[in-house]
Amino acid sequence: MKVLVAGATGGLGRSLVPKLIAAGHEVTGMIRSESGAAGVRAHGADVVLADGLDAAAVMAAVQTARPEVVVHQMTALKGGIDFKKFDQSFAVTNRLRTEGTDHLLAASQAAGVRRFVVQSYAGWNMLQEGSATKTEADPLDPDPVPAQRQTMAGIKHLESAVTGAEGIEGVALRYAAFYGPTGTIGKGGELVELIRQRKLPLVGNGAGVWSFIHYDDAADATVKAIESDATGIYQIADDDPAAAAVWLPELARILGAKPPRRIPAWLARPMIGDTGVAAFTTIRGVDNTLAKKTFDWKPGYTSWREGFRKGL
Repeated sequence: MKVLVAGATGGLGRSLVPKLIAAGHEVTGMIRSESGAAGVRAHGADVVLADGLDAAAVMAAVQTARPEVVVHQMTALKGGIDFKKFDQSFAVTNRLRTEGTDHLLAASQAAGVRRFVVQSYAGWNMLQEGSATKTEADPLDPDPVPAQRQTMAGIKHLESAVTGAEGIEGVALRYAAFYGPTGTIGKGGELVELIRQRKLPLVGNGAGVWSFIHYDDAADATVKAIESDATGIYQIADDDPAAAAVWLPELARILGAKPPRRIPAWLARPMIGDTGVAAFTTIRGVDNTLAKKTFDWKPGYTSWREGFRKGL
């Protein structure tokens, strides 16, 4: 198939493009500037240049590529995340989730694209009560903390727009927390370095549940979703959701670092806000059963424990 990957030089795009090529697909990467083109072309893909927030440029790029499937992997998180100013950290990404999605979807419909796959997220946005893991049937958090409301709105917009688009097969993949060589949880990554330097403490009871997925495993699931005819929302995670009190000390051990310090939630809140405290105490993990069944997929790293040892 002819596949257009918007955001081909992003963390997931860099794993996805070569896997699509290896699977026999004809791939075009849509990227913002020529500076990243060589890397995309090195895998055997073509390149079109377009800023995802420029409607005319996106329309021209899709018309040039004439794909059967469009994959939206555009994000903008190179500056890291400030938990107290969460929405500000995601401001451009949220525009790509709203305006960018609308531009790419409109261009896809105009070009007769059959299928549209978009990057969504599963983690802090899940309802933070009840069961430790959530399925696609569970509601998103109806009342996120103020610092995350714009980002939640962006996620809801892209999922609704894509799965409700007329005349196109819409798929939203809710990826868990990424890790891998190019991520914040990766060699030289921001979070890894904080753990090495013992600057990432365990906050409160550490009961917040995280789900993880390696970039390569997420890319494998995405290829399966592209090749499928299933539509709707699917959660892409490994098989081992874990509380912060479990995975953070274990990652420190794997890195050869000292165990993380512990601080009470009340002391951490002025520094990392309600968003940061929730990440350690109340967030929920995600259930991947539906994606595994629908796409006949399973993660190569079934647990982050193995992935952290071998895949960073």
